[in-house]
Amino acid sequence: MPQKPLSIAFIIRDPLPPARADVSTLFGDEMPRYGLQTDLVGQLGPHGGSAWHAGAMHAVGSLTSRFAAVLAPLWDLLGLLRVLARTRPDCIQVRDKIASGLLGRWAAALLRVPFVYWMSFPIVEGFEVRRDEIGERGRGLRWLAHTLRARASRHVIYRMVLPHARHIFVQSDAMADWLASQGFARERMTAVPMGVDAEQFDRDSIKPVADPRLDGRRVVLYLGRVAQSRRSDFLLDVADRLRRAQPDVLLVIAGDAPSSDEMAWMRSEIAARQLGEHVLLTGWLPQETALGFAVRAEVGLSPIPRGTLFDVSSPTKLVEYLALGIPSVANDIPDQRLVIEQSGAGLCVPMEAELFAAAVLKLLNDRQLAQQFALRGPAYVKTHRTYAILARNVAKTYKQILPQRA
Repeated sequence: MPQKPLSIAFIIRDPLPPARADVSTLFGDEMPRYGLQTDLVGQLGPHGGSAWHAGAMHAVGSLTSRFAAVLAPLWDLLGLLRVLARTRPDCIQVRDKIASGLLGRWAAALLRVPFVYWMSFPIVEGFEVRRDEIGERGRGLRWLAHTLRARASRHVIYRMVLPHARHIFVQSDAMADWLASQGFARERMTAVPMGVDAEQFDRDSIKPVADPRLDGRRVVLYLGRVAQSRRSDFLLDVADRLRRAQPDVLLVIAGDAPSSDEMAWMRSEIAARQLGEHVLLTGWLPQETALGFAVRAEVGLSPIPRGTLFDVSSPTKLVEYLALGIPSVANDIPDQRLVIEQSGAGLCVPMEAELFAAAVLKLLNDRQLAQQFALRGPAYVKTHRTYAILARNVAKTYKQILPQRA
């Protein structure tokens, strides 16, 4: 008689249905291979996603609601109750949520099952950065509200949630070391860097986009989110320098912004620099279309600002470029530096516009070097950063922390 799969009730911050590969691929495709099913709890997002076949999906509320930040814990409670009406999970796991982290901890205690926290981003420190940005414009009621949120969030996560987690999954070894420096046991952490779905990022299976704006241009790619906090205008500084040396260059920024205001800001920056002929900002794209743009690029860019927020991150875009055989230029946050050093498939430079532009021009002008990088990238990803590879370590960790059935 086949054994019943172990069950994870997983409360996530990202929109449902899941689009991020570290949820959709890792938990949707890979964990079932190891006898682990996942019931997702969260809020609906503005864009659709694939159906969830690795358990059940309980979407309560919507991230498009103006009250989402306030109501999310209540919605997550309702979603968790729906999970419990269906099954008794073997563990409760929360990803990147504050109040719902506390909810998950209490629910796990009541059910007497392990509580696990998944930290893909230092959310508290993100709140503090936002508080400081507002404070630069004056310390009014808005600044006070963000100050109270940041202070309360720090107390909840670092005093009431993480100390009671049976295990903490983190985004990178750098994040694990950072949490260990704050007093959390390193042996209670597992680093799960970003990877790719090998089938989706098989270059031979991707149809290049037929967009005449790319014809006859030296295409440079940025695949990812646009945001002021990510200093996305840095890309425009690089494009401005590139066009002086390479007049037919076109920077394709294939991605959306977290808000219409952020997208308007980026468009205004392009106009202010008179880069309309050299920068194509696509906005949100289905993955198939985004990859169609990607395979027409000669160089991929992955600039990530240094600092507490991003030094502990594991950016997806660099690994995606390498999987597609796109020679890349990335800056020196720890995970990117490690990937460049191990793969030998790109150039790693500090996040300075002159240095980035020089590295891009080196790849555009040295076809032999670019071809070497293009060949090394997919081979590295297949042996180090596909979710099939990463899943082995994740599944092994779950088997150690989840109760085993007779």
